[in-house]
This record gives sequence, structure tokens and C-alpha cells, in this order.
Amino acid sequence: MNIATPKRPTRADGEGSLQVQLDPQMKIEGAKVFAVYGKGGIGKSTTSSNLSVAFSKLGKRVLQIGCDPKHDSTFTLTKRLIPTVIDVLEQADFHTEELRVDDFVFEGYNGVMCVEAGGPPAGTGCGGYVVGQTVKLLKEHHLLDDTDVVVFDVLGDVVCGGFASPLQHADRGLIVAANDFDSIFAMNRIVAAISAKAKNYPVRLGGVIANRSAGTDQIEKFNKAVGLKTLAHFPDLDVIRRSRLKKATLFEMEDSPELLAVRAEYLRLAETLWSGTDELAPDSLKDREIFDLLGYD
Repeated sequence: MNIATPKRPTRADGEGSLQVQLDPQMKIEGAKVFAVYGKGGIGKSTTSSNLSVAFSKLGKRVLQIGCDPKHDSTFTLTKRLIPTVIDVLEQADFHTEELRVDDFVFEGYNGVMCVEAGGPPAGTGCGGYVVGQTVKLLKEHHLLDDTDVVVFDVLGDVVCGGFASPLQHADRGLIVAANDFDSIFAMNRIVAAISAKAKNYPVRLGGVIANRSAGTDQIEKFNKAVGLKTLAHFPDLDVIRRSRLKKATLFEMEDSPELLAVRAEYLRLAETLWSGTDELAPDSLKDREIFDLLGYD
């Protein structure tokens, strides 16, 4: 006798232990929102900060939100490590009504407003909670009302529900990747995470930002296989490394032909993102498929 296997009940995003559901009242409205992901150490903070400046150079009102416990996303903009949202909340015993805007929002280069969400001590909490509290504070103080662009700079290649939470707010997910196996392997996991969120939220993949790479042949091979596209390409230049050491954005460094070209590429990327990118719907690969795909013939 055949016994039919019962169908597993479907769950909406936010049910069960794997997802953190967005409170509809916390939706960011009026601004274009971008969430920047990529392998740890690939240059997401450098990319995010210079992209924020590029948007500001286009006359946009920009807010950058760092989503990393080490809270260094915005230090080239502000020239220091600013207090995190989780720090100021703890100091106020989580009484948000006692906080002032200048306790957790700081103005950086060319008027870019900067916030560092911070994070709980290692192994003790969820990054998604901190991101949620940050957006809640910003909305309570009406700081998103006069913002044109929000850039979330998100921790490493973590794909847990907590660090995927900025995707609930974003219009486009952007992936920073180098032209190497490890970066592309991480990018594939992020593609899967963004695709999962896209089933329940408006977020869509905007594309890839090639960083710290002389060429892009491996990235383009992956893009062709899954249905992605490269939005911008930034080579591995010493001036970019030096800008971090000088705590400065690339728009503040001394002019040189190669630096002028990089600035122009950031401005072009900002214009492209502001005008609107295609809604990409790539299909992530199995781990073995990436292993077989990449490399030289």
C-alpha cells in the first residue's frame, strides 16, 4: 500500500527560526536604498564610503549605515570611529526617548550622514536586531524624511537571517567581489540570500562591483553562468590602500591620472544606480558547479 507523504506546510518570511520578519512600520520610504555585500576584507567599506561621496557629489542627501560590530564603515568619512547605536542604547538603558540625534548620527565628508549600528558581543545576539533598532531610531527622529540615498554596508559574507535583514529595506543588493575563487564563492552564497529575500520583499540584485582586480574574466564567467552583470570595475591601486591609512575618501586624495579615473568610475556608478538598474534574477550555483566553472582553460 502506498502512503502519500504529507506536504510540508509553507511558511511566510519571518515564521520559524530562520528569518526575521520586517515590521511594516519600519519600511524606509522616499529614499533609494542599497545594501552592499561581499566577502570579508574585499573592500566593502571603501566602496560604500566612496559611493556615498559620489552620490553626494551628484547633489543627493546621503546616509551611510555601517552594519559591522567593528564599526569602521564610516571612518574615512568622519576621520574617527564614531559611537555605535548599540553603545548609545546601552548607555541610555535602552530608553530611546532619551537619545538625541547627535548621539548616534555624525556628519562626514561632503555632508554624508553616518551611522554605525554596531553589534552585540560575539556569540550573544543577532545582528538583525541591531539593524532593526537602528532603522527604528532613524524613523523616530524623522532622519529618513530628508534623505535621498541610504547605503547599508553589511558585515562580510555572513548569510544568516540577521545580517540579511538590510535586504528587507533595500531596493537593490550590490555585491563587491574580486576576480578570484574565494570572492566569487562568497558572491554565489550572497546571490542565494538576496534571491531568497526577493521572494518576499521588493529587493532585487543590482549587480556586481569588481574591486581590487586587474581583470574581470572570472567574474564575467560567473556572471554569464548565473545571469548577473558587472556595474563597475575598480583596479587594485596603491592610492586606494593609502586612502584608508590616511582616513580619507578617494575624493580627498591628491589628484593623479589614475585617481581621477577611479573617481570618474564612482560617479558613473552613482549615476547608474540613481537612474535605476535592471531587476536581475540570477540562479545561484551549487558549490561543486562553481569549483568546476572557475579557473583557466
